[in-house]
Amino acid sequence: AVYRAEVIKNSYHLSKNYLIINKGIRDSIHQDMGVVSPKGIVGIIDKATSRYASVQSVLNTLSKISATHKKSGYYGTLSWDGKDPTIVQLTDIPSLAPISVGDSIVTAGHSSIFPKGIPIGKVLNVNANTRDNSLLSQVKLFTDMQQLQHVYIIKNKEQIPIKQLEEQIQEQADE
Repeated sequence: AVYRAEVIKNSYHLSKNYLIINKGIRDSIHQDMGVVSPKGIVGIIDKATSRYASVQSVLNTLSKISATHKKSGYYGTLSWDGKDPTIVQLTDIPSLAPISVGDSIVTAGHSSIFPKGIPIGKVLNVNANTRDNSLLSQVKLFTDMQQLQHVYIIKNKEQIPIKQLEEQIQEQADE
């Protein structure tokens, strides 16, 4: 299911940016749901009250989102360095990945939050990280985070079964 919401508040100049939207628990909105714009990802529901919800923006230095190079399928971690509100960083991609400037980056689908293939942005540059033999790329977001008025919240119907399985695996690992 997908729910449409209006953006009530949106910060993009802080290190830990967030949005407030006009949908909440009474609208079936809850923590850990993905939030997108018509152009791409926006963030993840952090908290919800009966009528409103806060969204941890992709422009939050605490955000970590699994992302994939669309052409090759190599994946890494998307994060934000707190500087430019139009650019995020993609790290942990193997150095042999054939990434080029202009290539598309999409969600990897490795979590129960975002399905695979939601647009994120285009590669601006590619640099080698010699410490761990990986690539670091700057990615220009498709979504203009400074002009958001409406967003869509994604309800992944498989989220609860996936979380239950992950908890069982974690419990076994802790034994």
